[in-house]
Amino acid sequence: MHTRQLLRPSATTVVAGLLAFLPSSAPAAAPPPAKPTGVILKGHRDGIFGVCVSPDGKLVASAGRESMVYVWDAATGKIVRKLKQPGQALRVHFSTDGKKIVSAGGDKTARVWNVADGKELLNLGEHGHWVCDACFSPDGKRIATACADAKVRLFDAVDGKLLLTLAGHKGEVWTVAFRPDGESLASGGKDGTVRLWEALTGKVIATGKGHNREVYTVAFSPDGKTLASSCQGGTIRLWDASTGEFVRVIRAHTNQAYCVAFSPDNKRVVSSGQDRFVCVFDAASGQPIVRLTGHENEVFGATFCPKTANILSCSQDRTVRVWSLGAPSAAVPIQSTSR
Repeated sequence: MHTRQLLRPSATTVVAGLLAFLPSSAPAAAPPPAKPTGVILKGHRDGIFGVCVSPDGKLVASAGRESMVYVWDAATGKIVRKLKQPGQALRVHFSTDGKKIVSAGGDKTARVWNVADGKELLNLGEHGHWVCDACFSPDGKRIATACADAKVRLFDAVDGKLLLTLAGHKGEVWTVAFRPDGESLASGGKDGTVRLWEALTGKVIATGKGHNREVYTVAFSPDGKTLASSCQGGTIRLWDASTGEFVRVIRAHTNQAYCVAFSPDNKRVVSSGQDRFVCVFDAASGQPIVRLTGHENEVFGATFCPKTANILSCSQDRTVRVWSLGAPSAAVPIQSTSR
């Protein structure tokens, strides 16, 4: 993404391929619009680039343009932690055990935080540009980062030591994700490719081509069989997570598709876009299920809650929205917001 358009005029260039405000002629599917019941979390003073949910469903974390990561109590909607990520907080993810958070920032670092007290545990430097994304391996032992210097890096999650530097992308790398078995990881970026790497060696497994524009987000299905990617052209592509072979294209948005994620049961995908919509599709057929409307600006992130039937989304309109699509599968619903 042409990230400089995300920043105030005084800043250099921003991240995560979260937004390149270029028109796209790609046709989009038209899921039926809906406004399911839900709540709005308010507190950020500027646009929100990323949102995630703790594995137990009790906490929500959001990464904002005002250089803050907010941690919210999912049951009350109250902010319980404020974490300072200099240079804009671009993406945020919980560890698998829910005890740590890693944030990616515009100050060329990724930072690891203790969820219990908000203490900064690690500052992962050694990046040549914006850190656009960062995530934990499933076993919590490593951290992968995607950087605007065209590199993917792997760090030791305990001492912060740099383990591997993966080179191959031609331009900014906006996104990175581990496969659920931890044996491989995927990345995507400005060059329009989706790359699969061996997690231990950094060897390239496959390079997926087909997106004709920048790849903003990659996400594995929980069963590890499918990889999804979203791109500037408004499409979602599904790939075989083992071989990198193309499976299906979903025409999701009228322009930039900023984010994609799978439901916990592998059956649905959710996407968000510059067109202000959050769209849900059937993963097996690519058929649209519902389009969620209500955000007043571009929607940068969307994800499913692991313990409920809810979807979370975050936007340039400075809100995190919690969409209730049905009865929760566990008793951890988000009920209200105080701000």
